[in-house]
Amino acid sequence: MKIEELSTLEVSFNQLIETLLLKKSTDEEFTVRLSSERSQFTRFNHAKVRQTGYVADGWIELTLMKDQRSSFRQFPFTGNWERDWQLAYSALQELRDEIILLPIDPYLVLPSGNNTSREIHSGNLLPEEAVVTTVLELISELDFTGIYAGGVVIKAYGDSSGQKHWFATDSFTLDYSLFITSGQAVKGTFAGSDWDKTAYIAKINEAKKQLKLLSRPSKELPRGQYKTYFAPAAVADLSMMLSWGSVSEADIQQGNSSLAALCRQEKQLSAKFTLKENFQRGLVPRFNELGEIAALELPIIEKGDLVNTLVNSRTAKEYGKIANGANGSETLRAPEVSPGNLVFEQILPSLDTGLYVSNLHYLNWSDRQTGRITGMTRYACFWVENGEIIAPIENLRFDESLYRFWGENLIDLTTFQEFIPEVGTYESRQLGGGLVPGMLVEDFTYTL
Repeated sequence: MKIEELSTLEVSFNQLIETLLLKKSTDEEFTVRLSSERSQFTRFNHAKVRQTGYVADGWIELTLMKDQRSSFRQFPFTGNWERDWQLAYSALQELRDEIILLPIDPYLVLPSGNNTSREIHSGNLLPEEAVVTTVLELISELDFTGIYAGGVVIKAYGDSSGQKHWFATDSFTLDYSLFITSGQAVKGTFAGSDWDKTAYIAKINEAKKQLKLLSRPSKELPRGQYKTYFAPAAVADLSMMLSWGSVSEADIQQGNSSLAALCRQEKQLSAKFTLKENFQRGLVPRFNELGEIAALELPIIEKGDLVNTLVNSRTAKEYGKIANGANGSETLRAPEVSPGNLVFEQILPSLDTGLYVSNLHYLNWSDRQTGRITGMTRYACFWVENGEIIAPIENLRFDESLYRFWGENLIDLTTFQEFIPEVGTYESRQLGGGLVPGMLVEDFTYTL
């Protein structure tokens, strides 16, 4: 996005807030959230471009609060002031008519404070005309499938108390798979704010090595418990399950959290496992739906102990807790799992005999209260004997408790971490991801 276009959007957004302040009644409060992007999307199949295009999109969510009631409307945001204000004013009138019909919300939180912030993170993305040739030059002879998404994403906030935040960042993600004729595949992601050709070459070369290993006859394993190395992409999938009813204070209070036993100190995780929220990389905005700013770092699990949960203002009001800037769903936004002592060269020798799991698929809780997660292996998973990869494996389903694989069965975590990006594009491009190491686990349970 050109600087002039970015500036126009910001000016129009600020004008919208200022005009709403003039139009609101004394007994009304409001919040305004903006999500906007200018993104290039290019989809590949069989190492050919199947679809490409440029998306310029944006929407506003206006929430009106009055007499302990609230309601919201979403409408497009273009940066054209006359058009944007016409839509905003129509939404405001609709909300005023609607809000008197709604029930009282006893835990409604009104905007307060005067927090302000402005962050613009400029990157070095591929020029639009260079995306196809740069992505395909290394894999033109392979069955390459994937999607590139890159451009600027904007998140902004303003409210009736005077809070105002603006966050804009250049970023890209390349979510891809390399297939062989049997249907086996190597999956990978490459993401950042600056296109690093050397890092991309290294990623593709590693994938090509795994692709050759996949050409060997696959090995079918009986169900049982196997020593397992989980690559960072698999660890990221497991750690993101903690956003589904684990680290939320509301879930703790309502008895839905998988970490309830840890919170009550009835169970323990390994001292080798540490999890925190880390916003210092600047990949996602620190402000939430009420304009509250989270700390740059928040420890959640420290050496196996639960030291903090994610608490938003609504939960704090309902349960008498102290809010810490969590979002409305109290989910992880910038998770980081701390590294350990396992160096890259020692992964296979330390595994010795067992499974090398690159990716997981279809994760869900099988028993949330006991922390049991079920899912399947997928993409470039191998059987290892005496520290050497022998064969790819047929897909296995697992069912295992986080109190085991992050508890007494956690052997070690790698000294290196990888950033595993969010690649979702529903409604808009998702920001952020997890910074995680690989991990080696004893006796991981595979059920079929």
